[in-house]
Amino acid sequence: MSENALSSMPRPPYYAVIFSSQRTAHDDAAYGAAAQRMVELARTQPGFLGVESARGADGFGITVSYWDSEDAIAAWRNHAEHAATRERGRREWYAGFDLRVAKVERAYGRSVPATPARADAP
Repeated sequence: MSENALSSMPRPPYYAVIFSSQRTAHDDAAYGAAAQRMVELARTQPGFLGVESARGADGFGITVSYWDSEDAIAAWRNHAEHAATRERGRREWYAGFDLRVAKVERAYGRSVPATPARADAP
């Protein structure tokens, strides 16, 4: 899963599901495909607001998904395809993980400006 842009969020409050994990070396291709599928699937779920994800060369990663309610989070947790992929992850892809759910009360930041296209680019 590679989300490179900051997620654009509504005004708080909303919820963040913070998934920290340490990957195993098992089946990187299948993991990548499954992670991408989960992002695509999450985007179709009612209440989904966005996702941000990063993983280091050492296999440690953090994915934060954003939701408009605890009910939306529960529906995602109980989604059959997500549940099956989550169980496969626990068996094959993660040496360890932590999951936290937090309510975002305040949020602020600075937008990343778009990079203009170079005039000499093809």
